[in-house]
Amino acid sequence: MMTPTRSAFALVLSTSALALASCGYETAGDGGRDAVSTPAPPQGEVVGPFRVTEHGTFNRPWAAAFEPGTGRLFLTERPGTLRVIDPATGATGTVEGVPQVDFGGQGGLGEVAFAPDYPRSKAVYLSWAEAGANDTRGAVVGRGTLACTATTACRIDGLEVIWRQTPKVTGRGHYSHRIAFSPDGKHMFVASGDRQKLEPAQDNSNTLGTIVRLNLDGTPAAGNPIPQNPEIWSYGHRNILGMAFDAQGRLWDVEHGPRGGDELNLVKPGANYGWPVVSEGDHYDGRPIPDHATRPDIAAPALHWETAIAPGNMIILRGDRFAQWRGQALVSSLTEGALVRVSLDGETAREEARYTFGQRLRSVIEGPDGALWVLEDGEGGRLLKLVPAS
Repeated sequence: MMTPTRSAFALVLSTSALALASCGYETAGDGGRDAVSTPAPPQGEVVGPFRVTEHGTFNRPWAAAFEPGTGRLFLTERPGTLRVIDPATGATGTVEGVPQVDFGGQGGLGEVAFAPDYPRSKAVYLSWAEAGANDTRGAVVGRGTLACTATTACRIDGLEVIWRQTPKVTGRGHYSHRIAFSPDGKHMFVASGDRQKLEPAQDNSNTLGTIVRLNLDGTPAAGNPIPQNPEIWSYGHRNILGMAFDAQGRLWDVEHGPRGGDELNLVKPGANYGWPVVSEGDHYDGRPIPDHATRPDIAAPALHWETAIAPGNMIILRGDRFAQWRGQALVSSLTEGALVRVSLDGETAREEARYTFGQRLRSVIEGPDGALWVLEDGEGGRLLKLVPAS
């Protein structure tokens, strides 16, 4: 089994961060409750290869995306608020027209993503947890149009749900609901977690534990590989918290496994990734799960972590600011409080380094100029800008 390496840049984890890493992360890692860790770097501090500056604090931030062409950054707060920041001026605002969300556990407002044709359509996508009947809930994706007269005056018009995770079930975990657009801009991929129900991830009559491939209006895309369910692209997933396309147009995901089984996968159409039949980890109560090697008919991960990193999200670097890492993945880590750098080689992957910040990291994105923007997890989570230290 491949085990991760640590960079010489990495800082020593605090005692509290180590305690988080040692516990089952159905709550601590997957985000079921907020956790307390050591303070993050002060303004302007150098952390490994990064110079870090702060750009505000937020209430349980979850995802962020730059509006194409304006430099404004939109950021979701899990209780149900969409914020907008102009990093150039420091101006901030709260976006109107955001839906009511089912906040609790791991649920609430999730992804924010701009349409591939945004300069023309002004379409923006949100994902969130939606309440149902009889104490059930599920993830949804909605689409509307964004209108801003100033950074402090933005609204989403005509927001409507275009996709729903089915079925709605009890509990407030493993929504996943990350969004990625295909490189040609024609399709939307949505991560649909297993909702902590396990077996439905192997049952293609539903969309739990799957990645779905849709048209931009939320309808099933033509050519999907599962005749039984025209939405599904791949299945056998647990809790996908990151998806990204590489320069070859291949989709990768990173997902929470059970105890000791976090995975990075090269996602192929129609492939079964095994959950809960096989895993490189075991159940939280100690019950063993057969390894992927016992089922060669099931897709094995390109990389797994025996000690959980509890991924928050993932990007694949494309810009020039960190040109030496172009084509590599960066994974934000909740339990490790780190950015984990992974090289991708064909259909395999290898961890190259960890850069530890001493605070749970929920998301990392790459800005228009190649700078990295990181969201800390929890109440008072900071927005940090990372540029090369030298």
